[in-house]
Amino acid sequence: MDRIRIRGGRQLNGQIRISGAKNAALPLMATCLLTDEDVRLDNVPDLADITTMTNLLTHLGIEVTTRQSLKERSVILSAKSLSDTTAPYDLVRKMRASVLVLGPLVARHRQAKVSLPGGCAIGTRPVDLHIKGLQQLGAEIELDSGYILAKAPNGLRGAEVTFPKVSVGATENLLMAATLAEGETHLINAAREPEITDLAQCLNAMGARIEGLGTDHLKVTGVERLQGCTHRVVADRIEAGTYAMAAAITGGEVELVGLHHELIGAAAAVLTQAGVSLSETAQGVLVKRTNGALTGVDVMTEPFPGFPTDLQAQMMALMTTADGASMITETIFENRFMHVPELARMGASINVHGASAMVRGVKKLTGAPVMATDLRASVSLVLAGLAAEGDTFLNRIYHLDRGYEKLTAKLSNCGAEIERLSDGAAE
Repeated sequence: MDRIRIRGGRQLNGQIRISGAKNAALPLMATCLLTDEDVRLDNVPDLADITTMTNLLTHLGIEVTTRQSLKERSVILSAKSLSDTTAPYDLVRKMRASVLVLGPLVARHRQAKVSLPGGCAIGTRPVDLHIKGLQQLGAEIELDSGYILAKAPNGLRGAEVTFPKVSVGATENLLMAATLAEGETHLINAAREPEITDLAQCLNAMGARIEGLGTDHLKVTGVERLQGCTHRVVADRIEAGTYAMAAAITGGEVELVGLHHELIGAAAAVLTQAGVSLSETAQGVLVKRTNGALTGVDVMTEPFPGFPTDLQAQMMALMTTADGASMITETIFENRFMHVPELARMGASINVHGASAMVRGVKKLTGAPVMATDLRASVSLVLAGLAAEGDTFLNRIYHLDRGYEKLTAKLSNCGAEIERLSDGAAE
């Protein structure tokens, strides 16, 4: 199994082009199930999760064509003929977002059999909100042997769906399903993430009638059919936040190309408090420390527009070398402090109390062998390795391949000494 070796202590300086957002591309790929015309997506990242979704859609009978230019990838999806409405366990278990085929399949093809999903081990993350919402739209659903069996022989009907808690995935599934439902659907307490706005913009380009973009109340007026479209995937705000913190933890200066400042509003506000400058440029956002040292700040994860849970681990790594103490509180997922013991192996001072972690900054981190436990935890260890003295060896890096496109190349181009080692390579 491959590993990554990082020789720390080198500033990052240069440019990093921000890829298209994985969390936007995955639901966007599922929109092809809603039409018999081609859907073309530009700025699609080259990631393991995208490959998993491609394999799932191919299994369903979708024709998927990938085109690579010098700067980006495009994916053309054609669902003119569907050979299957079953999303099997062997494919779905690899990635939680696979459940996003459920709503489109039921909406257009009036039936679906979708395995209960897998993904990172950061809590239960049940799909009950997806199921209850589709039932309110008229779908008949039962669970059998680990599968969601759904059917709507007479099609879906518009309804008012109030989510008891904010759920990105459930909002996406219901939003796609409602586009072909008869009548009006109101999604109340809907998630407001930029990736959902991106999805709604794509659906509207396909002929859907969605109002309230960017708010927690989405009104969807159903239409008889959707057409194809060409859509550009929004920039990855989590990747951008990660590289902003990489620049900060190494004391370097990095321009994040292709990023709009408002995409990382909450993260930018916290970083500014911590002593990091983020300024707009003609191409994106320039990140550097303001006056040398970092300052400990308190952070609480919240649904958008709050601080994203997907940047919590990276923020914790950044705070390990800041002056003073910081309290980091996780409110979205349980079991999302699995990176703490690994950071402690590198000399970090962190004490966990329930859903909060107290981080006391240390003068230096020291390289060590560490183990990735999930996608964001793994990249937090990369950040720590960039700042540490000596060599850090990161194992189980397949998590990184799920969410960070060309990570080692992007960091190397900015001066990091980082390389991927194949199994058996000498330390």
